[in-house]
Amino acid sequence: MRDFRTLRVWQKAHRCTLAVYAATREFPGSERFNLTDQLRRAAVSVPSNIAEGCGRRSDADRARFFQIALGSTTEMDYQVLLARDLGYLSPEQHDALAAQITEVLKMLIAFLKRLRRS
Repeated sequence: MRDFRTLRVWQKAHRCTLAVYAATREFPGSERFNLTDQLRRAAVSVPSNIAEGCGRRSDADRARFFQIALGSTTEMDYQVLLARDLGYLSPEQHDALAAQITEVLKMLIAFLKRLRRS
């Protein structure tokens, strides 16, 4: 497969990860080893698994890593909702992150459908 950096889904997932890191800088110190860490790990998992999937030879292997990325994306979706409800993210911050997450989610689903058809 081609260089992961050329995939639009990876580019959007990478930008989303950067946005998560920026937003979580403002979380309370008491959350450093809890929600902050969990949200950042889920965010990093998405572009990381896309990149790893691109390094695989078969469509089945690629699909497996894209499926893991999809799971991490839905995990992140819940965690930004939780952060909003705990007052760590403003509604505007939540909406901006949720929009990015939804876009990545849709792109991953479409990519998986294409992989499974081939």
